[in-house]
Amino acid sequence: MTTEFMVRTGRLEAGMATVTGSGAQPGLAECAPGPAPVHPSPSVLTDAGDLLRALAAPVRIAIVLQLRAADRCVHELVDALDVAQPLISQHLRVLKTAGVVQGERRGREVVYRLADDHLAHIVVDAVAHVQEGK
Repeated sequence: MTTEFMVRTGRLEAGMATVTGSGAQPGLAECAPGPAPVHPSPSVLTDAGDLLRALAAPVRIAIVLQLRAADRCVHELVDALDVAQPLISQHLRVLKTAGVVQGERRGREVVYRLADDHLAHIVVDAVAHVQEGK
């Protein structure tokens, strides 16, 4: 279906749903009213930007995906990701500072886990989005 046909007939197709327009301007689809836009405070926007920056490195994304599956200590992440221990530790420090991961000392090791499942969803959704485009 061409865009011209959709505009002329008032039909828009998005995925599996079809929306038919009607009203004052025949032939144009109308948007259903949605919730009012959210206007977070500047400090919330800054914190969200910091969080996204903390998740922006490929190794940190891989760490989050590993921790989504199970809690891990540094040597397990080193083995799973084939990345040097100092680099894993550096990335874990960034993730910990951003509140993405938490560490718990167990004897001589520190076991890391995700601080919140919402953070894993951000990473999983980003990875899925990129994979859909390829």
